[in-house]
Amino acid sequence: MTTTPETLIVIGGDAAGMSAASQARRLKGPEELKIIAFERGHFTSYSACGIPYWVGGDVKSPDDLIARTPDEHRAREIDLRMRTEVTEIDVEGRRVKSRNLKTGNDVWTHYDKLVIATGARPVRPRIPGIDAPGVHGVQNLDDGQALLDTLKETKGRRAVVVGAGYIGVEMAEAMIKRGYEVTVLNRGEQPMATLDPDMGALVHEAMNGMGITTVSGAEVTKILTDSDGRVSGVATEESSYPADVVILGIGVTPETTLAKAAGLPLGASGGLVTDLSMRVRGHDDIWAGGDCVEVLDLVSGRPRHIALGTHANKHGQIIGANVGGDYATFPGVVGTAVSKVCDLEIARTGLLEKDAKAEGLQFVTVRIESTSRAGYYPGASLMTVKMTAERRTGRLLGVQIVGREGAAKRVDIAAVALTAKMTVESMTALDLGYAPPFSPVWDPVLVAARKAATAVRKAGA
Repeated sequence: MTTTPETLIVIGGDAAGMSAASQARRLKGPEELKIIAFERGHFTSYSACGIPYWVGGDVKSPDDLIARTPDEHRAREIDLRMRTEVTEIDVEGRRVKSRNLKTGNDVWTHYDKLVIATGARPVRPRIPGIDAPGVHGVQNLDDGQALLDTLKETKGRRAVVVGAGYIGVEMAEAMIKRGYEVTVLNRGEQPMATLDPDMGALVHEAMNGMGITTVSGAEVTKILTDSDGRVSGVATEESSYPADVVILGIGVTPETTLAKAAGLPLGASGGLVTDLSMRVRGHDDIWAGGDCVEVLDLVSGRPRHIALGTHANKHGQIIGANVGGDYATFPGVVGTAVSKVCDLEIARTGLLEKDAKAEGLQFVTVRIESTSRAGYYPGASLMTVKMTAERRTGRLLGVQIVGREGAAKRVDIAAVALTAKMTVESMTALDLGYAPPFSPVWDPVLVAARKAATAVRKAGA
């Protein structure tokens, strides 16, 4: 006697969605589980984080950013339907409506289990001209290809980047590499709002030194257009800046339009609310992961939205395990991220000063300068480490690092310490690797921990 396999529907064909589908398939064959995945774009399982490096020429082809093609997924007996957008989720009826973007045909498909991995969408401010030709968000490979197509057609060499977060800074570097005159318009006090302002100032200084004009406190009010309706500049409250291409790097927001319309629970950030198994709260057969969900911040103890491919892939593995009958959980994050602009490396993990204040924590902060290698070893470069610790307990709360080669990945030491809830005093005893080509005798992170431990003792006294 044969039994009818259950049907798993996956909405979204990138990191979280296809990781979930692939893991579920490893655990259950097609005779037990039928998997249907919908992707509205042209690509699957790609690295969105690599798009700035593709645009800048470091990565030669979008194919280099693709981990697994649609045909490779289909070879694993996953029914992957490209250029097909899910337009409605009927929770009560356990079905989704999808539209073939080539034919316009709508179809309802039943599910037994559902995975929502709709990702995030770039923030597009509601200002005049925002949809003009030549204005680009950069969230997926289709966006990257559209931008490159515009660059091929554009004769001028002036680029304005709106926003100075990770994407804005990385896209500014990409445009500099392409020989453009680049202006970054930043609403905040300093670039990189994910850093404290004093650390962001180091990034600002480096960007100016690379020929990038960075304007702080710039509130964009309008995208200027020419007689053909194409972008010609960007206006702020105080000035205007000519542009042949405009790139939006303002950030992203969870893409939960479908989920909201279906009545699924959303958090304060707009992201879907899940339990530790990535199951949508209150819905036994619906899971969600990736940039469309909130995650638990292990330092503050509060949910937050963090759009990173590292989390999305982990979410997918966990969802796939649970859908496939195994068991896995996602405990949360400490907020670790790294980036770079030209040769300047930027890293952070844990809470900023403003985050700690918002949580009502009393804390001490220290900032040190050290070198990436033994000072006498060729190639040693300066790095700045800022460390925040809870005043009474000495518990590590956050670390930020800005420097050249060898700076950014040192933040992983702090990420482990945060996850383990270590104090700065206990961090000073960490047995880290040492040799002159790699580190001073006292690694910069440990130097900062020593200084922070002293500050905690003095605050207690």
